[in-house]
Amino acid sequence: MSITKSCFGTMPDGRQVDKYTIRNSSGAYVEIITYGATLQSVYVPDRSGRISDVLIGFDDLEGHLKYSDYQGMTVGRCANRIANGRFTIDGVEYNVVKNVDGKLCLHGNGEFSHAVWDAEIRGDNSVALTYFSADGTFGFPGNVNAQVIYTFTDDNTVLINFSATSDKKTFINLTNHAYFNLRGDSQGDILGHVLKINAGRFTVTDSDSIPTGELRSVKGTPFDFTAPKAIGRDIGADYDQLIMCKGYDHNFCLDEHDANEPVIFVTEPESGRTMEVFTNLPGVQLYCGNFLDNIPGKGGTVMNKHSGFCLETQFYPDSPNHPDFPQFILEPNVMFTTSTSFRFSVI
Repeated sequence: MSITKSCFGTMPDGRQVDKYTIRNSSGAYVEIITYGATLQSVYVPDRSGRISDVLIGFDDLEGHLKYSDYQGMTVGRCANRIANGRFTIDGVEYNVVKNVDGKLCLHGNGEFSHAVWDAEIRGDNSVALTYFSADGTFGFPGNVNAQVIYTFTDDNTVLINFSATSDKKTFINLTNHAYFNLRGDSQGDILGHVLKINAGRFTVTDSDSIPTGELRSVKGTPFDFTAPKAIGRDIGADYDQLIMCKGYDHNFCLDEHDANEPVIFVTEPESGRTMEVFTNLPGVQLYCGNFLDNIPGKGGTVMNKHSGFCLETQFYPDSPNHPDFPQFILEPNVMFTTSTSFRFSVI
């Protein structure tokens, strides 16, 4: 195992963005950049042993700054959506930024994603990134210290550990927004990828992708991934939830599970690459790049609809306004921790 550090680019204000490369004993490697605490690349082998990148995104900092749809970024303070940009804690109403059509808060206005994080190498296979978010930023309460630790192992597992503390009671929901394409090197679409999600329900949303509160059974719907099926099999079905979002962009309520056992399985038949997802979180947002449109990507490729898929492990969207959903309230001076890992192999 080894870690190297290099310059990835320079921000408009002159701050340097660094890149850390973690390489394992087989030659597979991942790249992390300090802008957005971003998982920049994941190079793993296919069934013939050819190593290529299974993340779509950008080759340089300019791409992230000009075109990003959160490719590979850490998302927070609150990933996903908060209805009306409003929630209540202990009887106090907080109004946060409404960065989508003046209607709702999405991904905490990208605060964590567009920051340059501090970084520190830990051992020979981990990088820890830290960021401070001041009380009142975009309306969120509490001085928050956040940390993301990326670890890459010899069995081609990317482990992401999130943690945070606050001096006031606040909401926190951190995730990674990587777009995967297991074909490698951003080739083709992801509709032929075979997906299994251990989730018997999903959160029904309105036309603004805000949960209505209904947790609908996947049985008999296009959202049933309890048995493996191609992502593209039902993505164009005549079903209201798919029509509104132009495909899958929904939270799946993961069945009760052990964090040491995979809850999501993905296979790309042509390359033979597989990915297993482990998490201690209750939900995952499946997003299939429905709104990617002619975005310049890695190696001269172009990101279009269904070029990649996201599996954003999370608490459910708009949980602060749905007390019956699993909650992510952070008490003062209590450590918040979650973990998610992606294990790559071949068949």
